[in-house]
Amino acid sequence: MTEPQPLAHPRHRAAVIFIFVTVLIDILSFGIIIPVLPHLIIELTGLGNGQAGIAKASVWVAAFGTLFMLMQFVCSPIQGALSDRFGRRAVILISSFGLGVDFIVMALAPVLWLLFVGRAVSGMCAASFSTANAYIADITPHDKRAAAFGLLGAAFAIGFIVGPALGGLLGHISIRLPFWTAACLSLVNFCYGYFVLPESLPPERRSARLDLRHANPLGSLLLLKRYPQVFGIAAVFFLMALAQFSINSTYVLYTDYRYGWGPQVVGYTLALVGLCTGIVQGLLVRRWTPKLGERRMILTGLAFVVGGYLLFGLGGSQWLFIAGIPLLCMGGLSGPAAQALVTHQVDPAEQGRLQGALTSLQSLAGIFGPAVFANLFGWFISKHAPVADLPGISFLLAAALTAAAFALTMRVTRNLPSSTVPVAPAGGR
Repeated sequence: MTEPQPLAHPRHRAAVIFIFVTVLIDILSFGIIIPVLPHLIIELTGLGNGQAGIAKASVWVAAFGTLFMLMQFVCSPIQGALSDRFGRRAVILISSFGLGVDFIVMALAPVLWLLFVGRAVSGMCAASFSTANAYIADITPHDKRAAAFGLLGAAFAIGFIVGPALGGLLGHISIRLPFWTAACLSLVNFCYGYFVLPESLPPERRSARLDLRHANPLGSLLLLKRYPQVFGIAAVFFLMALAQFSINSTYVLYTDYRYGWGPQVVGYTLALVGLCTGIVQGLLVRRWTPKLGERRMILTGLAFVVGGYLLFGLGGSQWLFIAGIPLLCMGGLSGPAAQALVTHQVDPAEQGRLQGALTSLQSLAGIFGPAVFANLFGWFISKHAPVADLPGISFLLAAALTAAAFALTMRVTRNLPSSTVPVAPAGGR
């Protein structure tokens, strides 16, 4: 396996900027409609804004979220395999264009089923996360990949801060304006990429054929099994993603129940989460990786995350809870380092399928995680709770899952060389 040859410097910089913007827009397009989607559902169903209408609308909101993650789960390995065979550029551009057109459809949707179809297409197009990661692996030398993946993590953080806030602002003007804005951003990004984005995977490094066996979520796991250390780290990815959904599912409910926080305070603390995550992934990953190495970066990040979840779950005061936010965000050290580590182990012609498989695992966590953590939280604050006064049970479970990820990382990476030299797959091609 040969070291990737970076693109010429000016075009390399433009390509990295485009990939950063693409990921940022995908996250923005996901976040920008969060404040308005439930209200649009209520409008299209005619349920009304009363308690009963909101309760029924929440069922549809959950269905929309599950559908989005399900489509990512199914389509990520397909996009990855297509990008391995035909190149990254076409897949990324088609996804950006499709996302823009799809948001126009949702902005105009007169009935609920069309909005539902639009959300499914959004999940399919947003699966380009995996191709974006593969693009970065193509153009970045091994020793710079953790920093590059950290840059993508910073894009996630910025999108997480700006998306819901912008959606709330635009939704106050018009409930459909966030969809039009997301469409314009995606189509402008497509036009920019069409003229600027070079191909990162030359023909001689592409797959000789489209391997349909691996172009599906289950088949992609077979690819991971061919690389034993990658398979183990993929399990770490899944545990980390599953634990993360304790935040997505119960943060607002938990802080309201335990501390009486309203939407404004929740917004401030989520902005703090995004800010801390951006600092960690955009600055600390780049500076610490050469000093600690990827294995220790993963372990360090996971250790901080365990501490953060414990403070979330056991913190009796809101200040202890807030103190857990920076600890939790230090987990941003783990993701880019783990991404870099697995790319070192896989052939360049299989990077797309690798990233597709990892994205599918994270989407799989998104399908089941919310139901697990939200129902656990509800059970432990009900009169049927097996243990009294333990509303933070979801965060304690997340801490246990992260501790398991730490132990698994210790095991599967213990024999990796310090130089992270790429290894061949078990059993050959």
